[in-house]
Amino acid sequence: MVTIAEALNSLCDNPQFVVRDTEIEWHSTDITQPTDAQIDAEVIRLQAIYDANAYARSRATAYPSLQDQADMQFHDAVDGTTTWQDAIQAVKDANPKP
Repeated sequence: MVTIAEALNSLCDNPQFVVRDTEIEWHSTDITQPTDAQIDAEVIRLQAIYDANAYARSRATAYPSLQDQADMQFHDAVDGTTTWQDAIQAVKDANPKP
């Protein structure tokens, strides 16, 4: 879930603020505080980006470790197999891009 703080940081360059629940205490005197509508729109935009990349987060945790992948690649080269390619393809198939 994208937060108000993330939206404010996305909208402004180095803003100074405190968020308590949904109330914003603005401390940046040289930056105009975004409107509630601007903040809401930015939360929605950032959440859409986050949601669209769910497959990438799922893939990242499902891939074998880099050490295991290197071992698979070594054995594939020696044995003429496709273990590494098969393992990577299985992760991609289980977590397709939208």
